[in-house]
Formats: sequence, structure tokens, C-alpha cells
Amino acid sequence: MATVSSFPAHNLSLLAKSHRRRLPQPSRLNPIPGRRSKTRPSTHSFFPNKPARNWVVGSVTEDRKAADVPVVREDSTVEDDSAESAELRAFDFEAKGESGDLERLVSRGINATLVLGFGTLAVTKLLTVDHDYWHGWTLYEVLRYVPEHNWIAYEQALKTNPVLAKMAISGVVYSLGDWIAQCYEGKPLFEFDPLRMFRSGLVGFTLHGSLSHYYYQFCEALFPFEDWWAVPAKVAFDQTVWAAVWNSIYFVMLGLLRLESPANILNELKATFWPMLTAGWKLWPFAHLVTYGVIPIEQRLLWVDCVELIWVTILSNYSNEKSEARISETTESNSGSPR
Repeated sequence: MATVSSFPAHNLSLLAKSHRRRLPQPSRLNPIPGRRSKTRPSTHSFFPNKPARNWVVGSVTEDRKAADVPVVREDSTVEDDSAESAELRAFDFEAKGESGDLERLVSRGINATLVLGFGTLAVTKLLTVDHDYWHGWTLYEVLRYVPEHNWIAYEQALKTNPVLAKMAISGVVYSLGDWIAQCYEGKPLFEFDPLRMFRSGLVGFTLHGSLSHYYYQFCEALFPFEDWWAVPAKVAFDQTVWAAVWNSIYFVMLGLLRLESPANILNELKATFWPMLTAGWKLWPFAHLVTYGVIPIEQRLLWVDCVELIWVTILSNYSNEKSEARISETTESNSGSPR
């Protein structure tokens, strides 16, 4: 059996080296004696060990920096957008104000032209009724005979074409009545609604003049008496049957000309029928005492149309009040609703 002494010396040294225990370096396993290392030992020499705490703190710091940059940029963008939108709103408001002033100025010019044009035409027709006989007349003589000769011309028109003459008078009266109603509502003299005035005048021309002509003849045939009670009976019939019929016709026709739906017209007629009828009782019974007691049948409509200047102001106000209020409410609701 071989002994230790039998091995050569250099072999013994190699054996000792092969069985020598390799102790780990204290600096790598535990840099501080008595305290466990918080680092994770690396299994590969190409990836050096790094403390986990430094990686976490670095990640949080980087995330905070990355999160801070867009927040500041977004706030500045929002502020810039709000400033630009405020400038755009101010510019739009100024543009709308300028366009509104221009439209108002144009509307005033058109209305003034209409009023002055028709007024000049009417005055000229009245003053020049005797222009064929002016030769050698003085200005005093011309003005003196103007009322008398205009009345003679009106009576001749009644004999020639009574319905057309009464239609023309009613159209003028209903147009003027609506204009007075708009001024009474607070509109300036030349800022009235010409379409509204045209609608009222059209109803007066086409319906009131012709229907009134035949109504007064029917009323005389219905009450052909000469007794004292005939006049109150005619007034009572006028202010119940005829007033209800005509007020309804006027109201419905204006609604149709405004292109309103039949349901809206019917609802508004129900709401204003009784107030309009009772409002007429404050005016017409006294006027019709003269109509049926004094005025001849052919001139009754002229007298009635003179009183109509007051009544059409009331009637037009009743007819357009609810419609304009509904249109304004619809406009406000549409402008206030989100798009």
C-alpha cells in the first residue's frame, strides 16, 4: 500500500491545492460583518449587481419628470385656447353688433321710403282732385274746394264700383291701424314690421271691405223697422254675431299668412276670442249708435273705418301678441340649447 511518503513532493502540493476550500471574499458576500446584504448576488459576470433602491428611486424620479412635462404644457395650451376663444367671441360680438346696426339702418331706410312714398302719393291725390280746373285759381281757392270735391269723388266711386271703393278704404285703414299698434307697442316710428302691416292691410282689403258691404245690407234686411228699438237691436246683433265672426276671420287669416299651423291658430283663437269680444264692447256700442242711427247705409263703412283706426290697433295687438311671444320663446330656447 502506498504511503504518503511514497508520493513525490510536487504531487503532494498539487493534491493540497485541489482540496483546498475556496472561501468567498468578504467584500462580496457581506460587506458589513454581522449584517445581511440587501443586494442580490449576480449569476453572470456580464451583469453587475446594482442596489434595488437606486433603481426604484430612479424610476420614480424619471416618472415624475415625465409626468410633469405634459401637465405644464397642457395647462399652457388650455390657457392659450381660452384666450384665443375669448378674442374670437369678442370679435364675433363686435361683428354681429356692426351687422345688426347696418341691418337696422337699412330697415329704417326702407320703412321711411314706404311711409313717405305712400303718404306723398295719398296727399297728392287728395290735393290734386281739381287739377283739371286749376287754371286761374289761387292757392286759397284750391285748398278751399279740396274737401268738398274729394267727397264728391268718393260718392261717384261708390256709385260706380261700391265694393272696390270700400275695399280700398278698408285696406288703407287696416294698414295704418297695424302701424299705430306697432308704435303703441314701443317700436320707433320707422322700425315697424312692414310684413306685419302688409298682412293686416291685405286682410282689410280683401275681406273687411267686401264682407262689410254685404253685411250692412243684410242687417238692414234683417231689421227693416223704423221704430226706436231697431237701432239697439242692430247694435246688439252687430256686437254678438258679426263681431264674433269678423274677429275670428281676421285672427285666422293673419295666422295663415304667418304660415302657422292650424293647431296653433285654433289654440290662440280659443285663448283670445272672449277677451277680443269683450274689448269691443267698450268701444263699438257707442260708435254704432251713430252708425245705425245717423249714417246712411252707403257711407256707413267710411264712418266705421274711421273708428277702425282705434279698433284695429287693439285687434292687431291681440292677434300678434301671443304669436310674437311664442316665436321669441322658441328663438331663446333654440339659442340656449347645446349644439
